[in-house]
Parts: sequence; structure tokens; C-alpha cells
Amino acid sequence: MQYGKYRFIVGMLVVPVALYAVFVLSPYAQSFYISFTNWTGFASSKQWVGFANYDKLWHDSVFWTSVKHNLIALVVVPVATIGLGLFFAAMLNTGGKKGSAAIEGVRGSSFYKVVYFFPYVLSIAVVGVLWSFVYDSTSNGLFNGFLKAFGVGPVDWMGSTSTAFWAILVVMVWTSVGFYVVLFSAAMGSIPRELYEAVLLDGASRWATFWKLTLPLMWDSVQVGVVYIGIQALDLFALVSTMSAAGGSGGPDNSTQVIANYLYQTGFKYGQFGYATAMGVALFILTLLMAGLTLRLSRRERLEY
Repeated sequence: MQYGKYRFIVGMLVVPVALYAVFVLSPYAQSFYISFTNWTGFASSKQWVGFANYDKLWHDSVFWTSVKHNLIALVVVPVATIGLGLFFAAMLNTGGKKGSAAIEGVRGSSFYKVVYFFPYVLSIAVVGVLWSFVYDSTSNGLFNGFLKAFGVGPVDWMGSTSTAFWAILVVMVWTSVGFYVVLFSAAMGSIPRELYEAVLLDGASRWATFWKLTLPLMWDSVQVGVVYIGIQALDLFALVSTMSAAGGSGGPDNSTQVIANYLYQTGFKYGQFGYATAMGVALFILTLLMAGLTLRLSRRERLEY
């Protein structure tokens, strides 16, 4: 009987595990190997160069500029996105009229959830083009048109090294926050109403209710959200390639350059796939470190209800 059970389990797992190994693990293994070669991406042969690509990476100023931008995004984007997501979700689920603030959301909360979530379903390419018009350097742009009403001259948002990268981060937050509003709303909706009624009878304020009851009970969702948005912040390829100056080159003057975009340029524009793959390995390690540290630092005792 036990033999038949294990045979069934193995039979059900062998195909998906084999597919995962071929299409996920195998490319990862090949990437590590290619990073030690000078492969151009088009030649049939590869020459082993050892750690030459990683040594070149260590002395590449553009790569370190890209790392700096990714690290800035890794701090700014999760803080802003998770913070706004929690705020809007709290307002939609527990921010109703004062008499029942702890157990009711605002009127029309279902409609607002759809509005918040809508930017997330748009293609990143569409979002990039849309915001390119918003950031138009002439007075026809939405932001510059607003500034013009106050007598302020137009700002070249995407053409200035001091504003271009921050403008992209704003777009990143704008397009991502809706997903976390829905995610956190679902987590808040699973908390029993009796708990809210109990703290309401005890006279707890909205602020105390959120910090002492809501957030601890939905901490697992917040933890997962931080890891997920952190991975997105380490990418940024699509927005940089569609919005940055000079046709997605990471300009002006590499002020919007990130690892993923620099990797793409190195591999497909300059034909240095071995070197580009070394960047990919570095990004892979950075992503693992980010996820591991986030899960470690945010770990806390699980609360059940």
C-alpha cells in the first residue's frame, strides 16, 4: 500500500519537475557558465576567460552607477508603494464614518479598488508612452501645464540628470500601488469583524486599531508584498527603455541607467553576451540577498485568530 502511494506521488511529480529543470534550472546553470566566457551571442563557439568578465564588471563605472540607481529604487519604491497601498487599503476597508470606523470602509470602496488597480493591468510600454506625454518638456505636458498656471517655466523632466530617474520612480509607484491596495484589502477583509468590534468597544482610535490589530494580523501579506515590489525595483528595464532619453539608453548621461537595461544594451547592442551574462549573475545574487534579508529582518511571531 505504501509502495503504491509513493509510486503515485513520483509519477505525478516527475513531469513537472523535469519541465522545471529543463526550462528554469538549466538556463540558470548555462548563464553561470556563459558568464565565464567571451561569447558574443551569435558565434557557435565560446572561449573560456575565467573571471575576466567579473573583473571588468568590478572596474566598470557605468555598472556601479546602475547598481546605485537600483539600490535607490530598492529603498524608495517599496517604501512608497507599500506605504500608499496600506493607507488606501485601510481607508477603503476601515476608514468609514466615525461611528463605525473600525469595521466599515468608505462608501464606494469597490469602485475605488477598480480605479486603483487599473494602472496595474496596463502594459508597461503603454504606461511609459503615456507618462512621456505627461512629462513633455514643453508647456503641453500635464506637469508643465500645471506649473505654467503658477508662472513657472517648463521643466525638462526626462532630459535633466537631476529629475529623470526620480520621474521614472514616480511612474513605477503609480503603476504598482493598485495591486497592493487589492492585496492588502483582501488581507484586511479576512480579519474577523468581531475583533474590530471588540477594540471599538474599548475606545481604540483608528491609528491604534491599524497598528495594534490590522497590521500584525496581515503581516504575512505585507512581508510578501515587500519582497515582490523589491524584485520589481531591481528590474525597471521596461520603464527605463521606454522613457529614458536617447531611445532608452539610460540617459541623459546614464542618470537613469539600471542593471537590467545596461545588461540588455551590452548583450544585444554591443554583442558582449558573456559580459552581459555576468551582469545577470550579479543581479541574480543581488535579488537573492534582497529577498533573504527582507524575509529575515521582517520575520516576527505569527499571529493567529
